[in-house]
Amino acid sequence: MSWGKYILGALIVAALVHFAAIFAVPRVLMNVAMERIGAAGANVWHTTGRVTAASRQIVRPSPDFAYSACVFDLSGGPVIITATPWDDYWSLSLYGANSDNFFVIDDREAHYGAEITLVRKGTANPEGASMVVESPSARGIALIRRLAPSPSTYEAAARIAPEDVCASVAQLTN
Repeated sequence: MSWGKYILGALIVAALVHFAAIFAVPRVLMNVAMERIGAAGANVWHTTGRVTAASRQIVRPSPDFAYSACVFDLSGGPVIITATPWDDYWSLSLYGANSDNFFVIDDREAHYGAEITLVRKGTANPEGASMVVESPSARGIALIRRLAPSPSTYEAAARIAPEDVCASVAQLTN
């Protein structure tokens, strides 16, 4: 009996399973994260409480940061995302549906906060938008991190977080 064809068949099946897992796992994990974060709806910032070992919603968050997350949904058109300025380090990161980080801006590039217009890749840029970012997917996560290592700095970060915007252009014009 020839074992060669069985070994070749097993290798082909293993390769197919491997590539399917590499493609599927990030998307499945990101969908779980988007469902948890966006339970109250899309295009809305959700500010987390101070990070403790018991409160983690994402893998290995730092207790030195105040986090705000927004599940963006571009199916209704462009989304405006703003990050209110912060006196210390802050960053705004955008993640696609496959968990790829496709955009980052921080306090070194934008001392006075940031305002971006997020559009689906390949669509027309809206008139008057100062900074347009193209998303590779219709849905994803926007994440703001603000350095807030003490309870008082965390409270200050939590007070300014409601000034951040994550809303579709249609929401803002209605």
